[in-house]
Amino acid sequence: MPDKTRRAARRSRLAPVPVKRSAGLLVFRRPEGALEVLLGHMGGPLWAAKDLGGWSIPKGEYGPEETALDAARREYEEELGLAPPEGVLLELGAAQQRSGKIVTVWAVEGDVDPAQVRPGTFTMEWPRGSGVQQAFPEIDRVEWFDPARAAEKLLAGQRPFLDRLVAGLARQP
Repeated sequence: MPDKTRRAARRSRLAPVPVKRSAGLLVFRRPEGALEVLLGHMGGPLWAAKDLGGWSIPKGEYGPEETALDAARREYEEELGLAPPEGVLLELGAAQQRSGKIVTVWAVEGDVDPAQVRPGTFTMEWPRGSGVQQAFPEIDRVEWFDPARAAEKLLAGQRPFLDRLVAGLARQP
């Protein structure tokens, strides 16, 4: 049997891997007309020393029992400890990450005081292989950034959402 045929037969016996999905809210403000976005630095020891490319839009995974928008709102509240801002939602669409995960994001205008953020936590074994479980903040700090600086800080797979927000706001009257 040729290699190509063997590979095709092997693939047909494997169960499909479900695609993971995440949803989030990108909060923006326009003090004195200048656009700023709110980003969170990812918490935990794996991200502690990473600044550029270590920031994220508040987001998280969801399953089939929840809509993407409901998940985006829930995850915002879980990660920041604050209710999401009320306002007109701008749909920024979806983007597939390098991991294969599909992320969907909405933007909403609001003014959040980073000092009011009370992040949720997650638990992981740390140090790895130690058997010790430790709790870490999901987001260890939150800051406002202009679009150029935000593009440097954001995970590469989330930069399309920033670009879509800037383009969408530029089209508004």
